[in-house]
Amino acid sequence: MDYKDYYKVLGVKRDADAEEIRKAFRKLARQYHPDANPDDKAAEARFKEISEAYEVLNDPEKRRKYDQLGADWARYQNTGGASPNMGGFNYQGNLNDLFGSGGFSDFFEQFFGRGTGTATGPRKGRDVESPVQITLEEAARGTSRMLVTEGHEVQVKIPAGVDTGSRVRITGQGQPGRGGGASGDMYLVIEVMPHTRFERQGDDLFTNVEIPLYTAILGGKVDVQTLDNVVQIAIPECTQNGKLIRLKGRGMPHLKAKDKHGDLFVRVKVILPTHLSDEERHLFEQLQALRHM
Repeated sequence: MDYKDYYKVLGVKRDADAEEIRKAFRKLARQYHPDANPDDKAAEARFKEISEAYEVLNDPEKRRKYDQLGADWARYQNTGGASPNMGGFNYQGNLNDLFGSGGFSDFFEQFFGRGTGTATGPRKGRDVESPVQITLEEAARGTSRMLVTEGHEVQVKIPAGVDTGSRVRITGQGQPGRGGGASGDMYLVIEVMPHTRFERQGDDLFTNVEIPLYTAILGGKVDVQTLDNVVQIAIPECTQNGKLIRLKGRGMPHLKAKDKHGDLFVRVKVILPTHLSDEERHLFEQLQALRHM
């Protein structure tokens, strides 16, 4: 097995952190997944190479060993340096397309124990991960997804309060066990898509509201869209541009305590007039004169 530069495979720098590696993998996996490239052998081979690279770089211990050994990594693999029992990442799409008919790379054969020294006795199947994109509204209220795995459909509930990086476990839907061992589990890795109106920070949400100069000076009321409905908030007089107004309990639900919510912070944006009538200009000049008396 020749040495492969896994950093180059994923298109990341050697000092990339875990999140950068994860983002690079997700981007490439979506691009080269066999389901998106039917009958494309080159894309399938590329997808296996990407998964192989992520298998190592996503695991701190494997990555440390890979960085230490460099070009000797291939020799380390071929001499059985990787235990067949080691866990890791396996991106679960269509397993028959990805790994059926002897389609494992020699790297995966090492980790799945197809070489010499394969362990005997019952062995639990490997866990698998699959990314799922949801909207912010779905994350706030909870949702579900229908997955097709091993030829049958599974309805999976995604609880309210999940965030990007949250994992939802589906017991027994991973790879089959061996020698009578139990099947592994499947984990949905959640990615909450960006929202056009709200910015999320933990369980808190941030949004903007525009008000005219006169409301900022004199105070008033303005409508604000929340995740659930429209509410009216009071604008104090002499409100400064950028002021944050907190709406308690109007943010995201806590993942493990559905009766608790974060807050919604409304950021005020003062809109200045683009044109003044003669009368308005005169009034502002009078105001200016009063302020300097």
